[in-house]
Order: sequence, then structure tokens, then C-alpha cells
Amino acid sequence: PLFRSWRSKLRKEQRTIDRQVRGIQREEDKVKRSLKEAAKKGQNDVCRILAKEVVQSRRAVSKLYASKAQINSVMMSMQNQLATVRLSGSLQRSTDVMKSMNNLMKVPEIQQTMMELSKEMMKAGIMEEMMDDTFESALDDEGLDERSEER
Repeated sequence: PLFRSWRSKLRKEQRTIDRQVRGIQREEDKVKRSLKEAAKKGQNDVCRILAKEVVQSRRAVSKLYASKAQINSVMMSMQNQLATVRLSGSLQRSTDVMKSMNNLMKVPEIQQTMMELSKEMMKAGIMEEMMDDTFESALDDEGLDERSEER
């Protein structure tokens, strides 16, 4: 809300500057026409004064454009800072979630459970190998018995 109000005020100032520039340019056009008429009539003093007025109006327009550029720079800087604040807020929430997950997962208990499971699986693997060896030797023995009966 605060950022939006600042941004709207800055945009309003930019529009005001644009209106001032257009007004100055309209006056400059009028002065140019008067300058041409004075030149036709041969009024050199008037021409000099009007020419100085044209130069001053152009300087004023360039200063107004510089002001508008500075306002635009301030707006962009504000947007950049807002994005940084939003990013830091997101990172903070992410950190909080990670802390919560870390608290939910009790790592030492999980590690101990995994080690016990690994030991059990290793035992089961060894037993399975022993059973396979026993079955194979039993089958080999039956094969020998069958061969001896055939003779």
C-alpha cells in the first residue's frame, strides 16, 4: 500500500512535468511566430529579446526532462528495493519451513533405524545365501542319488 501510493505520486509528478513541457513548447511556438513578425518589420531589439526567450524555454524544457528522468530513476530504485524485500521474505519463509522439517525429522533416530534395518537386511542376505547353498547342495545330493540309482 505504501509503495503504491508513492509510485502513484511519482507518476502524477511525471504527468505534471509532461504538461509543463507541452505548455512551454506552445509558448515557444508563439514566441517563434512573434520573432518572425518582428524580423519582417526589422525590429532587431525585439528579435534579440525573443531569441533569448526561446533559448531560456529550451533550457527549461531540458531541465524538466532531467527531473522526469530522476523521478523515473527513483521509481525503478523503489521497485528494486521492493523486489529485494519480497525475496528476503520468501527466503525467510523457506528457512522457517526447513527448520520445521528438520524438527519433524529426528535425524539421529532415523539414522539409527536405518543402521538397524541395514543390519537386519545383511543378516537376511546371509541367511538367504546359506539357504540357497543348502538347497543347492540338497539338489546336488538328490541328483547324485538319482544317478547312483540309474546305475
